[in-house]
Amino acid sequence: MNLKPLGDRLIVEVLDEEELTVSGIVLPDTAKEKPQRGKVLAVGPGARNQETGEYIQMEVVEGDEVIFSKYGGSEIKLGTDEVLILRESDVLAKVVPTAAGKRKRKLAGATA
Repeated sequence: MNLKPLGDRLIVEVLDEEELTVSGIVLPDTAKEKPQRGKVLAVGPGARNQETGEYIQMEVVEGDEVIFSKYGGSEIKLGTDEVLILRESDVLAKVVPTAAGKRKRKLAGATA
């Protein structure tokens, strides 16, 4: 079954979180928090402007990795996969890849 989201909705494949803690302890399913990270599989056309009726372009595109609100959206089962249908407003941030050597962060007003 193929799904095409309507309006400002998007379909997200939930990415599983790590099952080990930093110290190497395996976490059972009951101790895990609900995942908040996923990959966008499909994007709707966007919300409509109430005055002009034109679509407002979505900020996320297919293939983006996003962080979404913990209890937002509706879970749907597609065959063996579970996906989430979210509104764009439930997306909190896009995951932006960084260059490997550019992890140094500058603080505003700080001098070295």
